[in-house]
Amino acid sequence: MRRPPAVARVLERATATIREHELVHPGQRVLVAVSGGPDSMCLLDSLVRLRRLFKIRVEVVHVDHRLREGSRADAAYVERACRRLRVPFHLRTLIDGPPAGISTEAWARARRLEAFAAVTGEGNYHAVATGHTRDDLAETVLLRMLTGSGTTGVAAIRYHHGPMIRPLLDVGRDDVEAYCRALGLRPRIDPTNADPAYALRNALRLHGIPALERALGRGVREPLARSARLLSDDDAEFERQMWGAWNVVVDDVEDGVMLDAVALLDLSRPVSSRLVARTIVRCLGEPTRADVDAVLDLAGGRPGRRRDLSHGLKARRERVYVRVTRASPGA
Repeated sequence: MRRPPAVARVLERATATIREHELVHPGQRVLVAVSGGPDSMCLLDSLVRLRRLFKIRVEVVHVDHRLREGSRADAAYVERACRRLRVPFHLRTLIDGPPAGISTEAWARARRLEAFAAVTGEGNYHAVATGHTRDDLAETVLLRMLTGSGTTGVAAIRYHHGPMIRPLLDVGRDDVEAYCRALGLRPRIDPTNADPAYALRNALRLHGIPALERALGRGVREPLARSARLLSDDDAEFERQMWGAWNVVVDDVEDGVMLDAVALLDLSRPVSSRLVARTIVRCLGEPTRADVDAVLDLAGGRPGRRRDLSHGLKARRERVYVRVTRASPGA
């Protein structure tokens, strides 16, 4: 039977993306993260249709955050879809909620990643596929620019990052919705996605980007996504240079790390900045721009100077090294 044009269009783009970026390989088990919304249902149906072509096994994980009424119905909907498609279904239900002062969106994302890791740890899965689209990529570019991110942030969502793969990253949201309509999938709709007060991303999606397109008289999603892809290539090169310099600059010690000051300053600023940020993460900190600048400033200064960093970390300029230490050796 001939496929509807909307379905054929998505499958062709997903196939091209998977092949170009080598997202899967024959014989692999792919865990698909499915919320029940249009993007993830399109992704699940697409990968089920493409699994023979790529010789992969498809399974599903659904995370019930229990943040709103109807979340159990979402889980039941995804489970029914898995039975219909004859795909194994894994459910993870969260029992706690976000602590006070923490962004609900950030908390939910972190807990989803924990759930994905837990499921993949139980089986021999080679990848976790998420339903990010070209529109998500464009929104993330603007979001990161508005919050002052560097190349790594603006490069945004990648086709492949660790175990995560995004087969629909070259597919627009309009095509996803047309795909679902063509097949009568009737995905679940999360009402929080229509509330601009719930998240800055919603405000950009509902008002910011449409206003920008009206003002310019043309679409901006594809150019933004294209910029993200170009920046991603640049970011990957900086990352490669950073790891190439790592063993020359960084020494691990019991209470943190030591950075060879001269070798650090010999690196270009984009490379030295991300190397410092990575060492702060290694010391169990969350690097800020001020932390990175402080460590680089110490590297260029005289021995004996000290700086307090965020998360209780401390930095001290020694004769040869900048030492970054945790608050206590056993932390």
